[in-house]
Amino acid sequence: IPSFFTSAWFLARKDVAHFMRIRETLLWVFVMPILYFYFIGTVTGGFGSPSGERRDTLAVRGGESGGPVIDELLKRLADEKFNIVRPTPEHWMTFDRRLTIPAPTGAHARFTEAVLAGEYQALAFDHKNDATSGNYDQVRVARAVYEVVADLAIVKMNGEAPGPEAFAKIRAMPHALTLTVKSAGSRREPPSGYSQAVPGNMVMFTMLVLLTSGAITMVVERREGRLRRLAPAPISPGAVVLGKWTARMILGMIQLGFAMVVGRVIFGVDWGRALPMVVLVLAAWAALTASLALLLSSLARTEAQTAGAGILSSMLFGALGGCWWPIEITPAWMQTLSLAFPTGWTMTALHKLVNFGDPAASAVPYAAALAATAAVVLWSASRVFRYT
Repeated sequence: IPSFFTSAWFLARKDVAHFMRIRETLLWVFVMPILYFYFIGTVTGGFGSPSGERRDTLAVRGGESGGPVIDELLKRLADEKFNIVRPTPEHWMTFDRRLTIPAPTGAHARFTEAVLAGEYQALAFDHKNDATSGNYDQVRVARAVYEVVADLAIVKMNGEAPGPEAFAKIRAMPHALTLTVKSAGSRREPPSGYSQAVPGNMVMFTMLVLLTSGAITMVVERREGRLRRLAPAPISPGAVVLGKWTARMILGMIQLGFAMVVGRVIFGVDWGRALPMVVLVLAAWAALTASLALLLSSLARTEAQTAGAGILSSMLFGALGGCWWPIEITPAWMQTLSLAFPTGWTMTALHKLVNFGDPAASAVPYAAALAATAAVVLWSASRVFRYT
């Protein structure tokens, strides 16, 4: 007589092999999440680059042959994370950030010559951003301009002609005064781009796949009498439940593992320093969704009921739990409400570990809650499990 765990593992292996032959399951496990990662991540954050690494487009007009001062100014603007473009006149107003370099009005033909002659030159910066972003852009432009003015003063004081070599020499000089900036604590800005889209969608899609494909296959097995054939077999009902749960758990871990690799390799998501705890949280989430799939398959009577309940639950839990958008941007009452859902526990733990840099211990309560709930739901599923 096969042992309890041997029987369970035998059923689990057979079910996983069956899942890997279902085209719809493969589509929603390996293809659709990637498309959602790209679409949601691009819309919400421009490839998920942190704000300190993102390069903003700055349209520049005038100064095409302004000389070394303009060349140095453009270099400084690039150092301020601006991507410099020279648009045509008809496209000028389509840019959010625009810098106009005036043409000299005196006897000098080039901007550099006019500046060296002491002529006043006013650069005009326009933007379409809100007050906070616009002020930040203005500070960056002003900083580039002031750096060039200061370097130009040193060049003149040294009796040198302004040019690439003179400016490069100043850049290489040691600074008498330096400023070191570091964070006073963990990052607390709501994640955006891929740092939100990849964890959020992988959590939601795991629930979606297991509550649809994972549950529907058991409904079909029950309707076609395949589960009934196990009743007289030397396999206990507990081993059947464990085997079916293990198969869905494995499917969930395959999906989550694939999503983590894709998120890192293709979308550049950094899973943080507490990677083992991230894996533990996701394993607890996979265990809970596998338990929910098992419970749903015994409560639902038809494939249509199972699919409807699975899709509706996944969408509702995903939206209210912070899978669709960072829960940190929502009102306080909604942030509190999210903690009533397992998706909220999972996303809160992932944000702490992945986006905020919190220690692994900060996610222990959420992982424990997921594991405990998974155990309760699995016990409930075993109580209502039926062969027919």
